[in-house]
Amino acid sequence: MRKEERRLTMFSIRKSFSAKLSFGVLILTMLIFCVSLTVLFSQSRRIIRQEAGERANAVLKSAMQQLRRNLLAIETATNYNAWLVERSFHPDSLLTFSNRIVRLNPHIDGCSISAEPNMFPRYGRYFSAYTIREGEALTTVIEQPYEYFTKVWYKSPRVMNAPSWEAYIDEVDSLDVVLKGALASYGRPLYRSDSICIGVISSDLSLLRLARTMNELKPYPKSYFMMVDENGRYLIHPDSTRLFNQTIFRDANPSSHADIIALGHEMTEGCEGHMVVNLEGESTLVCYQPVPGTLWSLAIVCPESVGLAGYHRLFYFIVIPLFIIGLVIIVVLCNRTVAHAIHPLNELLSKTQEVISGNMEVYIPHSHRPDIMGRLQNSFATMLNSLKVHMGSVRYANEQARLLNEELSRATDMAVEADHQKSVFIQNVSHQIRTPLNIIMGFSQVLSDTSDNATVLSAEEQKSIIDTMNHNSRALKRMVLMLIDSSDTGRSEELNDLQTDMVSCNEVARKAIYYTNLHYPDIRVELQTFVGDLFTIQTSELYLLRSLRELLFNAAEYSDGQHITIIVSPTDTTVRFIIQDTGKGIAKADRDAMFEFFTKVDDLTEGLGLGLPLTKRHAVNLGGDLFLDDEYTEGCRFIFELPL
Repeated sequence: MRKEERRLTMFSIRKSFSAKLSFGVLILTMLIFCVSLTVLFSQSRRIIRQEAGERANAVLKSAMQQLRRNLLAIETATNYNAWLVERSFHPDSLLTFSNRIVRLNPHIDGCSISAEPNMFPRYGRYFSAYTIREGEALTTVIEQPYEYFTKVWYKSPRVMNAPSWEAYIDEVDSLDVVLKGALASYGRPLYRSDSICIGVISSDLSLLRLARTMNELKPYPKSYFMMVDENGRYLIHPDSTRLFNQTIFRDANPSSHADIIALGHEMTEGCEGHMVVNLEGESTLVCYQPVPGTLWSLAIVCPESVGLAGYHRLFYFIVIPLFIIGLVIIVVLCNRTVAHAIHPLNELLSKTQEVISGNMEVYIPHSHRPDIMGRLQNSFATMLNSLKVHMGSVRYANEQARLLNEELSRATDMAVEADHQKSVFIQNVSHQIRTPLNIIMGFSQVLSDTSDNATVLSAEEQKSIIDTMNHNSRALKRMVLMLIDSSDTGRSEELNDLQTDMVSCNEVARKAIYYTNLHYPDIRVELQTFVGDLFTIQTSELYLLRSLRELLFNAAEYSDGQHITIIVSPTDTTVRFIIQDTGKGIAKADRDAMFEFFTKVDDLTEGLGLGLPLTKRHAVNLGGDLFLDDEYTEGCRFIFELPL
């Protein structure tokens, strides 16, 4: 019965260790597997997204080349016939030239040759020969009189005295094949031999036909082309209601649609590139280029859900099955590997159990295996032999150990107390240093996120952030310097580097006020002096300035901040720097310990408890003293006294 219980115990221990080891190996292996799979997955997403962007950009360049060919063909045909029109500028010829330009150039959907006011008296103020393409047929007419001189296709080249491309809506909609009369028109002014403008020749291109031609090149089912002018108005867009009526900036909230606004500025300023923006609640890749020779910008819009379709197929049909199969294989292999690895341990376990029961005659043979299991078995064998040889010495060592433990216990109690004091000190220093550090790091992260997200902070917000960071950086520097000064090294450096020179009392007081205002800009410190600006003493300006600054800092921090005064007053043998304020002051019970290092009146206040002790030490090293005026009851009045 006892033997059976022992077997159950051995089996339970073996099973528990095997489970723990298997679990550890499984966790490590799964971690490596998941990291590798994640890296593979991320790289695949990046490659697929890059390929989608390259494909969209290639299609955009192809569409741009086709658009440019169309525009160049229209420009060439118009410019070539312009000089002929200028040489034969009369009504019949204008009708012939208009018809010829449209007939010989399939890219042109319409052509108008319009004369200046009253150029042909028998036709009155207006004369415009116009030819439109209606399928395979051409229609050439003299347009009905209307004030075409104010139309952008006539006015722009006439005012600029140079050819130009303009997009506009033809209100009369005489070109039936054009959706709502949306036209791109290339206009060129016409001149007589004496350089007098006689009219404008304008060739029209149907934006609807152009959009249909380019959309045949789109790389993805849901992708589309759009084109905007220099003001952001849509010239080409699948939603016809937006053409010439809406801009890319419309309904774009700067706080929630900063990406769309940035895209609009990029396109209207003639930039080239690509950008991922959120259009109508969907992440979309937009590639854009300026249209040469115009102020327009052409873009192709590709939803990422379509462009990354291969990525999603990879995730659902490859990554997830691979992840499940990999986990199953890892679990099986880990279980078998661990079971094989711990088999020698089972034998050692059975023998050590006999040793535990008191049987010291157990024999553990030495192993010739070079791995850790062989070394472990040899170590057990050596340990068993040592137990047999040194059993007696163990008893003696136990007694000695007991005596040493008692002594060690007493030393431990002392060490624990010292460690507690050290922990309290470290916690205080860490808290005081960590607070300004966290503020500086937090605001630096705000400035970084603001730059990445293209969010513009107001000048007042930026100044507030910078002032706060400067305030805390100065506070952090001050605490670090105080810690260095309070150390033995700082004390030695102060004694060795105590260089004196002639110091103006009023000037050093003003410097102390200046540094205080940098740290506490809302605190006003008043200077009252009873000596002239030329009154000087032989002392160290550095340590005198540090001392006065610490006293002013304490006054600014613990008083009401309204009535802080520094008074420079001479006596027969000394000069006194008196710093007084109004507030709660220092309780009499705390005055005895206020000059002790790392002692604070209130543990909840900021500071390390070093300001007054260091100031006291500086005063003594400079040959003077620092003390609290007990007769002053409206707050605190510290007197820093130095010899003349």
